[in-house]
Amino acid sequence: MSTAQILPGSPVVLHLSIALEDGTEAISTFGEEPVSVTIGDGTLQPGLELALYGLHAGDTQTINLLAEQAFGLRDTNLIQYMPMTEFEAAFTPEVGQIVAFSLPNGEEAPGMVIAVDEGRVEVDFNHPLAGHEITFKVEIISVEPAPEET
Repeated sequence: MSTAQILPGSPVVLHLSIALEDGTEAISTFGEEPVSVTIGDGTLQPGLELALYGLHAGDTQTINLLAEQAFGLRDTNLIQYMPMTEFEAAFTPEVGQIVAFSLPNGEEAPGMVIAVDEGRVEVDFNHPLAGHEITFKVEIISVEPAPEET
């Protein structure tokens, strides 16, 4: 069994769960296929990655993270009002719906419809877990050594 510890650039296979303040589980891979990530590749939020540094295969950890350590604080600038004419005529936005929007650079950004009224739609582009303190639980399945820098 590898004795490698998790460092920046380490390929890691793990189970994880994220629970909200009230205990509601938002995400979990326990009982499913584990997740494969390379630390620093952007798959996990930086604060979640920091909680993994130094762990080895077989380790488990449960840590509470403040909103700013996890998915960030909610940003009111990421709540946008859009005229109903921006949506296809056959589409009827509903509160709670997640809609993919095309950005000028060609990428897509998900937004959640939070209000529909008077010919406009209020869309929240914050990460759904932004503003929440979370409990982050992990079980490390395997860790490969980080590639040597050249």
